[in-house]
Amino acid sequence: MVRVIFCLRRLPALSPEEFAAYWRDVHGPLDRQHAEALGIRRYEQSHTMPSDAATALAAVRGAPEPFDGVASLWFDDLESIAPASLTPAARSAARALLTDEQRFIDLARSPIWLAEDLTVV
Repeated sequence: MVRVIFCLRRLPALSPEEFAAYWRDVHGPLDRQHAEALGIRRYEQSHTMPSDAATALAAVRGAPEPFDGVASLWFDDLESIAPASLTPAARSAARALLTDEQRFIDLARSPIWLAEDLTVV
């Protein structure tokens, strides 16, 4: 399995609550709708939990500003997400998701990367 990890920062015009609600209630169902066409095996949203403990932990570690959330999407293999191997339906689905992401995600400040999960504990 290959996991795509997308560390999300909201557009500046959105409050944290507006961002979370849109991501959960609008974009999440859109991902679900396009999952089969894109070969998504699993999709998780990790929403930030602002708290004094999180702020203190970040300060101790000298951490940068936190993300507003992390999206994790699992695929069978690298070929499943290679642009050359996408079907017309997958390309259409990917365009629809990107168009929607531009409504709430600051894409230029939201890193995306691929990972292979290794269980340690």
